[in-house]
Amino acid sequence: MQTARNNMVPFKISIVGLGYVGLPLAVAFAEKYPVVGFDLNLSRIKELRSCHDSTYTFENNYLQKVMASHNPFERDFPPSLYVTDKKKDIEKANYYIITVPTPVDKNRIPDLQHLLNATKTVGNVLQQKDIVIYESTVYPGCTEDKCVPALEKASGMMYNRDFFVGYSPERMNPGDNEHTVITIKKVTSGSTPEVARKIDSLYASIISAGTHLAPSIKVAEAAKVIENTQRDINIALVNELAIIFNKMNIDTLDVLEAAGTKWNFMPFKPGLVGGHCIGVDPYYLAQKAQEIGYHPEIILSGRRLNDNMGNHIVSEIVKLMIKKGIKIKNANILVLGITFKENCSDIRNSKVVDIINVFTEYGANVEVFDPWADHLEVLQEYGLKCLKKLENRRYQTIIVAVAHENFKSLKFNNLRYNKNTVIYDVKSILDRSIIDGRL
Repeated sequence: MQTARNNMVPFKISIVGLGYVGLPLAVAFAEKYPVVGFDLNLSRIKELRSCHDSTYTFENNYLQKVMASHNPFERDFPPSLYVTDKKKDIEKANYYIITVPTPVDKNRIPDLQHLLNATKTVGNVLQQKDIVIYESTVYPGCTEDKCVPALEKASGMMYNRDFFVGYSPERMNPGDNEHTVITIKKVTSGSTPEVARKIDSLYASIISAGTHLAPSIKVAEAAKVIENTQRDINIALVNELAIIFNKMNIDTLDVLEAAGTKWNFMPFKPGLVGGHCIGVDPYYLAQKAQEIGYHPEIILSGRRLNDNMGNHIVSEIVKLMIKKGIKIKNANILVLGITFKENCSDIRNSKVVDIINVFTEYGANVEVFDPWADHLEVLQEYGLKCLKKLENRRYQTIIVAVAHENFKSLKFNNLRYNKNTVIYDVKSILDRSIIDGRL
C-alpha cells in the first residue's frame, strides 16, 4: 500500500503518451501547472527535448518557451513541461492523464494493448488519492471494466477508496489550427460526484470553450465513440451517392453544392476515410454491441463501404487509363499524399495505402510524394519509400490522394508523360479543366 500525499499538494499532472493528443494537452496544461510528459518512444522524447515536434503541431520557438530542462515536480519551478521516458519521473504526480493510441488489429478488433500497458505503468506509481483520467477512445464500460482492475492489480489499492478515475474523451483534429485543444468544448466525467467535479474544474481551468460534465464515465465514453461513428456513416452515405452519380455521369460536387443551399443540409464530402478516429472508433462500438448480443447493421455497413473506397477509386482510374490506351502493367503512377488527411503528418490507418497496394499488385510502378509525411515512418509502417522531390519525373497517371495545400500549386504539365496522362483528383482540389476524373 502506498502512503498518502499531503492534501495541500498543488496539481502535478503527468500526461502518458505524447502523440497528436498528448502533446497539445501537455502544452496546454503546462501554461498553468507543472507537467511531466511520459512516452516510451525515446526518439520522440529526444526530439521534444530539442524543441522539435515531428507532428508539426507546434513551432520550435513555441516549444522553447514551455519546455523545462528539469522535472518541475522535484523543485519549485514555474508552470512548465518536462518530457521523459523514465517511470520514476512521474511518481510524484497526483493527476495522471492517459492519451495513448487505441487502434484496431488486422481483423478490426479493438486493440487495448497500449492502453493496458500505460495503465500498468501508472498503477505501479499510483499513490493514495491520486486521480487517473483516460482520454483514449474506448467502448462504453472499458474504463471501469478493463482499466480499473488493471490499476487495482498494479497498485494494490482499491478503486474509489484509495484512488479515483475519470474519462474525458479527446477531441483533437490534427492539422486544424482553428479547432485546438483549448477551443473545443471538453466532455468530462469522474468515478464519484466529488471527483467528477474536480476533473471538470481542472479541465475548465484551461479550456476556453468550456466543459460539459457527463453524469457517468460510461456516458462520456459513449459520447466519444458515437461522434466519429456519426461522421463515418454520413461520409459513407456521400461516398455511396458519389458512386451512384458517377454511373449516371453526374458530378457529385455539383449535386452537393446545389443541395447545400438548403439551411439544414449537412455538408459532407466523399473521400477516403482513414486515420485514428473515424476509421477506427465505429469498430469499438460495434464490438461492444456484438458482445451484448446485438449485431449493428448501419454502423458496419457504413464501415464496409468506406473501407472499400480505395478499391472503387482504383477501378475508376483503371477505366480512365484504358480509355486513353495506357497499359496498367509497368505504368508509371504518381500518388500525391499518403497521410490520412490534408496538411498534417499523421499516417495512421491511411487508406491511400489501399490504392497503392492494388496498383502494385497490377504490376504498375507506383511512386509516392508527400512533403508532410515522415519518410522513415512511412517506410517502417507501410514498407513504402517516398520521393524527396519531383524534379525530372514524368508519369502516365497522377493521383491526388490527399488535399495538401502544397499540391494546389503544382505544375502538373511538368509531371505528365504526354497529353494522355490521367489525372485523378480524389479530394477535388484541382480545377476540373486539368483533371480526368474525381469522386
